[in-house]
Amino acid sequence: MASYVFNQPGAKEFLDRYAELLRLVAAGYRREGKRYVTIAVGCTGGKHRSVAMSEKLAARLAAEGVETVVVHRDMGRE
Repeated sequence: MASYVFNQPGAKEFLDRYAELLRLVAAGYRREGKRYVTIAVGCTGGKHRSVAMSEKLAARLAAEGVETVVVHRDMGRE
């Protein structure tokens, strides 16, 4: 499913820009001594696009040394 999501127009650009924004936000949080931030990624159903995007985003952040916890709110709500 993730390959389908990321083959859609604009998906990779969205991920790149969202990750860059989070880097900027994270830097500010660190300067202020904050310990965590909660972010949300949503889509219409909450089972495909948002899952793929949040997993990929978490992987990028983890690769940069940011501890991440991903919760898929709508998975299993069929």
